[in-house]
Amino acid sequence: MKQNRPQPISRDPTCEEMQRPSRRAVLALGGTALACAAGSKAVRWATAPRAEVFVAKNQKYDRGCDLEKTIQDGLLSCGYQRQQFSGKRVLLKPNLVEPCRDIPHMTTHPAIIIAASEVFRRWGATVRVGEAPGHVRDTEMALIESGVGEALRDAGLTFADLNYEQVGWRRNRGRFSPLRGIYFPQNVLEADYVVSLPKLKTHHWVGLTCSMKNLYGVLPGIKYGWPKNVLHHNGIPHTVADINATLPNTLAIVDGIDCMEGDGPILGSLKRMELLLVGSNLPAVDATAARIIGLHAERISYLQLAADRLGPIADDRIEQRGESWQNVTSPFQILDEVHLRHLRTTPDGPLVS
Repeated sequence: MKQNRPQPISRDPTCEEMQRPSRRAVLALGGTALACAAGSKAVRWATAPRAEVFVAKNQKYDRGCDLEKTIQDGLLSCGYQRQQFSGKRVLLKPNLVEPCRDIPHMTTHPAIIIAASEVFRRWGATVRVGEAPGHVRDTEMALIESGVGEALRDAGLTFADLNYEQVGWRRNRGRFSPLRGIYFPQNVLEADYVVSLPKLKTHHWVGLTCSMKNLYGVLPGIKYGWPKNVLHHNGIPHTVADINATLPNTLAIVDGIDCMEGDGPILGSLKRMELLLVGSNLPAVDATAARIIGLHAERISYLQLAADRLGPIADDRIEQRGESWQNVTSPFQILDEVHLRHLRTTPDGPLVS
């Protein structure tokens, strides 16, 4: 039954009341704001960078394993086409940091270098191998100790000693460090593609050394010292990000067959993984490698700097090709140092293999 209620005395609304929104208006505005926020988040998610990373297991250095086919499959699955490399200059950059015949898991295996070179040469590229070893001034000795020199001669490949080449200066496009510019050797400046061929290893300062950190070795010792002291003094994570931001057209082929764990990148122990990783985006490749060896990719300092600016590191932004990284994970030992503990995926104590 409808009740009669007393009617309020009519009066003109005050200015304050006229400006005060109604409850319905507030709800409407709130819904619009939430919709805009959700839409903005969806747009950011849709437009955030994505990348593909190829992982192959059961890989070996001997001729019974067709490394050339694995590398070719990896490149094709990551969107490359053979015509992209026809007539181009490709510089392969292995890791020859401090070769020793007794520690073959320290440097990139010659079989990986030769297999990669054959793929690019078959696709019509001019291929050269170049390196600026960070711990030895005698590059010829590094070639001999690593076995790379003999392999290059047998394959008819030219080697460029990047430590001593004529250099050119380029503006630092990353600006993560105070460096205004970076000196690059002539063969790096002339290359259409620089291919990082790292050895997958732990690192006693930044946790992981893979395709991004490997590009320290494109910078000449005559400008940056041994072991690249100028870069170290300006911050390893920051200069790693700077180099990768400034170099155009890089890609990665990671030697993850015989790896190094523990006190890497020089004094660690052999960790056999039998993996090969390929990718066009180096932060995405290194983030995948970090997860494979049991590290939080988002907590590695140089990957934090590179995240989304140089490439994706979030797992949901990286499209797996070949094997899923979860199926090949095997945690590496790392040094039990305070600055490394937060990198482990297990909170209580050192990782064990």
